Amino acid sequence: MTVSVCHSGSDGRRPRSGAIRHTARPLGRERRSCRCRPTGAWHDRIVPHPARARIRRLSLLTLVAAAAATACGDTAQEKRQPSAVGVVPGLERFYEQDVDWESCGSYGADGPMMVRQGVECARIEVPLDYEDPDGEVITLAVSRLPAGGDRIGSLLVNPGGPGASGLSTALAADGTVLADRFDVVGFDPRGVGSSEPAVRCLTDAEFDADRAVDDGDTSPEGIAATEKRNQEYAELCAERNGTDLLAHLGTREVVQDMDVLRGVLGDDALTYLGYSYGTRLGTLYAEAFPGRVRAMVLDGAIDPEQDPVEEIVLQAVGFQKAFDEFAAYCAQYAGCPLGTDPARAAERFRGLVDPLLDAPAPTTDPRGLSHRDAITGVQQGLYSPTLWGSLRGGLEALATTGTGDTLLRLADLYEGRGEDGTYSNITDAFNAIRCVDDPPVTDRALAGELDMRFRAAAPFLDDGRGTGSAALDVCAFWPVPATGEPHTPDVRDLPPVLVVSTTGDPATPYDAGVELAARLGGVLVTFEGTQHTVALDGNECVDTAVTSYLVDLEVPARDPRC
Repeated sequence: MTVSVCHSGSDGRRPRSGAIRHTARPLGRERRSCRCRPTGAWHDRIVPHPARARIRRLSLLTLVAAAAATACGDTAQEKRQPSAVGVVPGLERFYEQDVDWESCGSYGADGPMMVRQGVECARIEVPLDYEDPDGEVITLAVSRLPAGGDRIGSLLVNPGGPGASGLSTALAADGTVLADRFDVVGFDPRGVGSSEPAVRCLTDAEFDADRAVDDGDTSPEGIAATEKRNQEYAELCAERNGTDLLAHLGTREVVQDMDVLRGVLGDDALTYLGYSYGTRLGTLYAEAFPGRVRAMVLDGAIDPEQDPVEEIVLQAVGFQKAFDEFAAYCAQYAGCPLGTDPARAAERFRGLVDPLLDAPAPTTDPRGLSHRDAITGVQQGLYSPTLWGSLRGGLEALATTGTGDTLLRLADLYEGRGEDGTYSNITDAFNAIRCVDDPPVTDRALAGELDMRFRAAAPFLDDGRGTGSAALDVCAFWPVPATGEPHTPDVRDLPPVLVVSTTGDPATPYDAGVELAARLGGVLVTFEGTQHTVALDGNECVDTAVTSYLVDLEVPARDPRC
């Protein structure tokens, strides 16, 4: 069974729950006759057990398809003059720097595909520490698909994460009016992808070994072993990256980078499209620079007031709903390994995957399919109905032949592992960012309670080993303190924003979009469906609202449902 995804090997992912330190990813789109069509939708990662991490949020965008890239003509490079608006005193040299656009060939795994699609790339400089602008300087990798027609300005796009590369999102609006009216710009946030330095904690071999370990054992011995691995991981991150870098990878610093990028691109005000975790970037930008927002679309919202613990539980609820819908879809096919009784689907699923706790399933890859990778692959497949066929095939193969090739490929997709065995830095960056963004759970009683609540919210992920105790997540051992916390957005004088929320989104609950729209005084666009993010994914109702707003600043008269 082949996994039918358009993937180049360097996309973002989402978090899992459990005693891990991992994440998950997004998909792609198209442009004119040379289109990169998205194959799924996701923005963040899910954590199979709460001690692991939270679910990453990535949009359908990040899986931009290398395979779908056909040759497009070269686009004329054009210099844009930096904007003099909103230059922060002391940061003039960053806001006023020149940008030298060049071939994207050396910008990560998606580079050759972006070259064929006419995308240009560049590097811009920003201070590592905005409170010490004369200190260390780091670089951000930026991509641009120049406007094909009457240009309004730049449209900055973020696909989610955190930790996902955003360079290929320059193709997010390809083939649409937006690509004619805007330079569509993607970027790798600080520490991510082709930005330098990029966070790296584990080698490729160490990642493979880490994934083979059972991290769901909640016995006292299992918890001690998991916490030892988490502590060692945190120590390796500090040793291999330095605490100065780790201390300055938070979302608030990325927001400051975004304003420098706005100025460098020559825009007096920001036009922005953010998916999943990208909605957090948008919200914090609106707080910090409300007068510099032209238009902002936030799809797959994260509630900034949501406690991280509650967020994990709500993600579990969302993935259980997605699993139930997948099970109903699967039941339409003869031989569905989950059977035809929805009430028993979770039970039958556990019967398929739990034997892997004793021994991995054979695969053509010498690694085999571990229990952990099987769960990760299934979660990956639940991000979008476009992956359900591959997921069904993977479960059928496990049930009928005992082999795990398809589920392993789905897990690799989630973990950022390419066919050559190399990993993107999405997991390391995800952990580094979330551990400075949110207060860690250090209360062992709370960790145990969270584990039990997670199992109750997502029975299909409950392996029956819950004890009321659980390991502390890697962030409990992180070498630098967290600098963010849940809060009510304090936004004044902000133009109307558009928030898109999907009723059956597995990773970012619908109600989070409702709350965010209310907090920002924006308009809510409701999409009735089951996938993670939807803007520019081909739904005419949603895309019309988004396009009219971004181009003409036309806000729907009332909250539309699509």
